[in-house]
Parts: sequence; C-alpha cells; structure tokens
Amino acid sequence: MKYKLRLLVLAAAALLPSFLKRPFYRVCFGYRVGKNVRIGLSLIDARECELADDVRVGHFNVLIGIQKLTIGDHARIGHLNVVRGGDEVSIGRYAEIGRLNEINSIPDPIVVNAVDPRFFLGAGSVITAGHKIDFTDRVEIGERTILGGRNSSLWTHNRQRTMPIVIGSLSYIGSEIRIAPGGGLPSRCVVGIGSVITKKLDDENCLIAGVPARRVKELSEEDRFLVEYKTRPDLPDTL
Repeated sequence: MKYKLRLLVLAAAALLPSFLKRPFYRVCFGYRVGKNVRIGLSLIDARECELADDVRVGHFNVLIGIQKLTIGDHARIGHLNVVRGGDEVSIGRYAEIGRLNEINSIPDPIVVNAVDPRFFLGAGSVITAGHKIDFTDRVEIGERTILGGRNSSLWTHNRQRTMPIVIGSLSYIGSEIRIAPGGGLPSRCVVGIGSVITKKLDDENCLIAGVPARRVKELSEEDRFLVEYKTRPDLPDTL
C-alpha cells in the first residue's frame, strides 16, 4: 500500500512543470537533481536517483522500480520508453535513448545462478528506437556505441540461468540483431542487419554478420572513420 501511494504521488508530480519538479523531487524523495534538468510527463521511481546537469527526459516515459538510477550530464531520453526494475541503471553523460524502447529486469528470477541486474549505457552511446533489452543479468554497453535501426533484442536469461552481455565501445549494431545470454561484442566493430550473436566475439575492427554471427572481414579505413565519428554533434572531444 505504501509503495502504491508513492507511485500515485510520483504520477501526480509528472504533471508538474520542470521548474517545480526539480525541488519536489529533491525535498520529497531525496533525488539529486542538477541544474537545467527538464522532465516531461514521465514517471521516475527509484530508491536512489541522481540526474546531472542539463539532463532531458521527454514525455510518457516510465522509469519504475529501480534501486539506483544515475543519468549523466547532457544525457537525453526521448519519448515512450520503459525502464523497469534492477539494482542499478546508469546512463552515461551525453548518452541518448530514443523512443519506444523497453529495458527490463525480471524481479526474482527462478534460475540456478546468482544474478547481477545492472544496466550500464556508456558515455555518448545511443539506443535508437523499438529495441528490447533484458538486464535480468548485467548488460554493459561501452562508450560511443550505437544500437541503431529498430527491433533488436538483447537477452540475458533463459529458463534456468542468466549470463551477462558486454558490448565494447565505438561500435555500430544494426537493425533486427539478437544477442543471446553470454553474447558479447568487442570495440570498434560493425554488426550487420539480422545477425544473431550467440557467444562472446573478440576480434576488434571488423564486420560481424550472420546466423550465428562471425567475423566477416576487417573494417576499411572508411568504415573505421564511421564508427569513430561523433554520435552527437555536441559530443565533447573528451568524455
């Protein structure tokens, strides 16, 4: 009952303009909210919450049941995203989550191993639209990596156990990608549309594609330029 009341209060707070939300979150819930933070009609429920300077959260997002939520400076969350559960969700500075993404951790999963339900999105990284990420176990995405296109899914659990997923920095992951529990990607790689990653891959600077995914070829100089190009025009040279 107490938690339901908390959610009702937070839902009501979602209707407030940003300049009132900031002091409300600080005083009533102990959230640490930086300068120039703007939050639309969105529900933010976390036991610990830190929103750094110049964070932008759009409309109709639901961030709920999170133990510790940290959003770095200048990070942006678009519209109609769901982020649910887990011990920790960390969104790096200048990172961006677009729209219609579902980032979810299953509470109290029935598995044979210990779980680590944490989601880390590295500084300057981007998740575009319509993706599903299960972080019942740890999901870690490095800096300036793009989960591009639409409809990719990352899964850390199956019926009996979980395994983490780790993705390196400066990589581009195309549409309709599937990453199975324990799958992983190195830094500076491109993943072709429709690939299925079933294990940890280690070769950097390469094109990865196929079912199951494998190294296809080394990236050309032009390809390397593309993966190293800034993910946002306002991205600082040093993160």
